[in-house]
Formats: sequence, C-alpha cells, structure tokens
Amino acid sequence: MIIVRPITQSDLNDLHRIAVESGHGFTSLPVNEQLLNQRITHAEKSFNKAVTQPGDEGYLFVMEDTETGKVVGTSGIEAAVGLDDAFYHYHLGKVVHSSRELNIYNTVETLSLCNDYTGASEICTLFLSDTHRKNNNGRFLSRFRFLFIAEHAERFSETIIAEMRGISDEHGRSPFWDWLEKYFFSMDFPTADYLTGIGKKVFIAELMPKYPIYVNLLSKEAQAVINQVHPKTLPAIRLLEAEGFSRRGYVDIFDGGPTVEANVNSIRAINQSQRCQVIIGDVQSTDNYIICNTQVANFRATQAPLSYRETAQQVVISQAVADALLVKEGDWVRLLAN
Repeated sequence: MIIVRPITQSDLNDLHRIAVESGHGFTSLPVNEQLLNQRITHAEKSFNKAVTQPGDEGYLFVMEDTETGKVVGTSGIEAAVGLDDAFYHYHLGKVVHSSRELNIYNTVETLSLCNDYTGASEICTLFLSDTHRKNNNGRFLSRFRFLFIAEHAERFSETIIAEMRGISDEHGRSPFWDWLEKYFFSMDFPTADYLTGIGKKVFIAELMPKYPIYVNLLSKEAQAVINQVHPKTLPAIRLLEAEGFSRRGYVDIFDGGPTVEANVNSIRAINQSQRCQVIIGDVQSTDNYIICNTQVANFRATQAPLSYRETAQQVVISQAVADALLVKEGDWVRLLAN
C-alpha cells in the first residue's frame, strides 16, 4: 500500500537520495545532509506544535511504499513564508512611454523585485521517484495537502501559493539567470540556487538590482523563458490550474519560473472534500478516493476504494485501510474523489 505520513529522522537517508534525484532548480531540497536534517527536525516540531494561526511551521511529508518500506516521494507545506527570511519574487508589470506630439506609444514589460507574498502559505517540495510515477501517485502526492489544509485551516493562510520550477538544462544552466549573472551576480545558477536552498539569502538583497528591469533589455534567451515551467513540471502546474490556481505575474528571481496562487476557499479539492465517520467492513465500490485521518502528528493518507454514504456522512473502508490510516470504527476521516 502507498501511504503519506509526516517525515521523521529515520527518513534522512531517503530524503538525501530524493534531493540528489531531484536535480538542479529544486531549491527546497539542497543536497546537504546537515540542512536536510535541520529541515526534518523543524518539520517534527511543526507537526507537534499547538497552533492557532500560521507561523514559521514547515510540514514535510513522505510517500512510503509499505510493501518495501521505501520512501518514494516527498511533499510539503510552509505555513507562512517570509516571516523569518525575506521571500523574493519578480513581478511582471508594464511601463508606457508615449509622446502625443510624435504619435509614439510604446508599452514595455518590467520586472520589479518584491516581497508581496510574505505571510502566504506555500505548497512545495513535491517530488516523486520515477519508479512510482503511476497509479495516480503524483496526483495523490499533490492533492492530499489540500485535505490537510482543509482539516487544519487555522494553521494556514487564506492565500496559498506554489513556485513552479523554471527552465534550466541538465547542467543547471538557466537562460534567465545567465543574464543576471553576467551583469549583477558573478555566480552560476547552481551556486545561487544552492545558497538560497540552505537559507543564505542575504546576497539577493545585496546584489539584486533595486530598480525595475526592462524585459526587452534581457537577452532573447532570457526573455523566452520568463513565466515558463520546466518540462518535468508541466503535469504539476496543470494539476494546480485545475484546482483553481492561476498566474498573477509573479516569477522566480533565479529561473523566471511562474508562481501560481489561489484563495484557500476557492481551491477545488478543499471545497469538494468531505468529512465522514468511519465504518469498517466490506467495500463494494471500486472508485478510488484520497482519504486521510484528522490528526496532525500522526497524520496518514492513502488512496483506496471505499463505499460513501453521503446522506449519513459515513464511509465504509476495509480493515487494511483503517490500519494504514491509524483509525478505528467511529473515527472521522476526510476524503476526496481522485
């Protein structure tokens, strides 16, 4: 069975392996055991913390194949970004240069450095190993987070964002960063990406141009990748757009990839999820659902067929699914058709 659960210290080696597999541009998982260990520690504290409003909590989950005991993916939620470290984006805007006398009217796109998403909740760190990219596992690994948010709304902001990986090649070269590197930073994209991943962001404020950048002054290669996603990220952004996320003109300061956002109350998975009471028995249906318990520190989620009794707010699940979710008859779960 495939389950999702909170990460623990025993998952460090698996998380390091996933960080290596994820490659360049996956800022939230630096290939650094000490920092990964710190992130796990922070996640454990977050899951065990009593919370009444979002703060610096970071919830990191892993997907486990219980037949092999192997961790095959990871997925996370940051409760409120930018409270401790500045959270930077470029915002795409426009400047108009016109002269009525000369009958000239030119509109120029600009990139302005901003911290507009400070305090927003972020879904992040989504990665699934190639071996398990089947059976809707990727969809499950993304969507279960909305059930966790719906069940524990006090822990999250009204605005939910996701930064999508921008264009870079197999060597970590980003056309967008190449231009910034040439004129402002004098360090390559993998180095800048790594420094950000380990929390060393001061250089951004120190070296980033303070005034809006005219997009038409960038190289053609850099212009072409602004607001574009990495080919491997296309399924992820399509899924989020189907949930109600949209682009609002914010892009990553390193690779130019888009950030998408949604109000928590307009996210489809949250609105369509149902809270039901558990009955353990024989399941007649073959329809697959994402189903999770209502806990935090002992959170569990899985995909399974179930019998849904809508009028009674009850759901029939097998004993094996109940065991995987750490629930017993009479407990409550949250479910979503997958």
